[in-house]
Amino acid sequence: MSAVQRHAVVAGAGIGGLTAALALHRRGWRVTVCERAPGPTAVGAGIVLAPNALRAFAAIGFDPTRAAGRTVPAAMGLRRPDGRWLSRADGAALAARYGGPPLALHRSALTGALTAALPAGTVRYGAAVSSVDDADGSPVVRTGAGDLAGADLVVAADGIHSPLRRQYFPDHPGLRHSGETAWRTVLPAPASRAGTETAETWGRGERFGVVPLADGRIYLYATAVAPAGHRPADLRSELLRRYGTWHDPIPALLERIDPGAVLQHDLYDLAAPLPRFHHGRLAWLGDAAHAMTPNLGQGGCQAVEDAVVLGHLLADTGPADVPAALAAYSAARCARTDAIRVRARRAGRIAALTHPLAVAVRDLAVRATPAGAAYRAMDALFDGFALPDGMHTVPAGVGTRW
Repeated sequence: MSAVQRHAVVAGAGIGGLTAALALHRRGWRVTVCERAPGPTAVGAGIVLAPNALRAFAAIGFDPTRAAGRTVPAAMGLRRPDGRWLSRADGAALAARYGGPPLALHRSALTGALTAALPAGTVRYGAAVSSVDDADGSPVVRTGAGDLAGADLVVAADGIHSPLRRQYFPDHPGLRHSGETAWRTVLPAPASRAGTETAETWGRGERFGVVPLADGRIYLYATAVAPAGHRPADLRSELLRRYGTWHDPIPALLERIDPGAVLQHDLYDLAAPLPRFHHGRLAWLGDAAHAMTPNLGQGGCQAVEDAVVLGHLLADTGPADVPAALAAYSAARCARTDAIRVRARRAGRIAALTHPLAVAVRDLAVRATPAGAAYRAMDALFDGFALPDGMHTVPAGVGTRW
């Protein structure tokens, strides 16, 4: 480890930014996280941490199960609106194949646990990063709360609309609308979880997901083919019209939603890959680097991978060697994340089919796919994370409470 105290500024206190802060802190860096929000928030929805993200967390000694306990889903899979299963994966089989099952929890529980693992005062709220001046090789981070000078590293974890991406890649085409909008909310824990298995239901240009969270609550999400900017005047009526006749427990869950607690976002991904994830002493990660649609559930997981790889490569790096380490970070992350971005886009197109014949063929193909082939398709996602030195990370169950 370098004898010189190194200082990193992280733009954004989302999952990727906080994981990067923790990875760097545990490698001896002094870290300042600048966040635009005025303070911590409980607003948000659920996230499913796939085995690859859990392995990455284990590599830095962070246990996300402490945020919300641990449950092993009995099954998960795809259904039709009439309730028939198209495919179903056994939770125990997933755990055996990948070292542990996915973990579903509220985003605020995860960000709260990451923040608590950092030194007090690391996160500065109400300090949105507007730009970074890196002209002389010593970045000056400009925020609404004042400038921060003398950083050895700046991590741009400033989200899908990243101002720092626009600043340093002005010729990049930016975001591409997927043609869909999405609604997300979290319901209080029900008296019984009967019938609330982890499942996604595919209709014609519409999807509905049910994910029991580790703390007992239920995460719901829905997508529909719709133009960008579509906002229904009566949200409850819109959701009931689209999904109210689908299989149980969807109608009953829709009756329980609070329209004011439903988040709606149009779905975007990057129109093209960034040429690299670094510039001098700046590094991009998560949605700022490789925004992808949520069809594979890998957006947050890839941000976690980014952060852990970044911390690993900067572990024993002195301030003068940061640019070379960031070039290695780009080399380690660009191909994997872009392959997943493209795969997520293709999966979304299949799931969003609207023509009855195309939907029938899609559903038949899913039902006909052998379980072994389905698992092999997941292997590249769940088993594809390794540190850049070629060594695999800590197995998913090591150092965590499975």
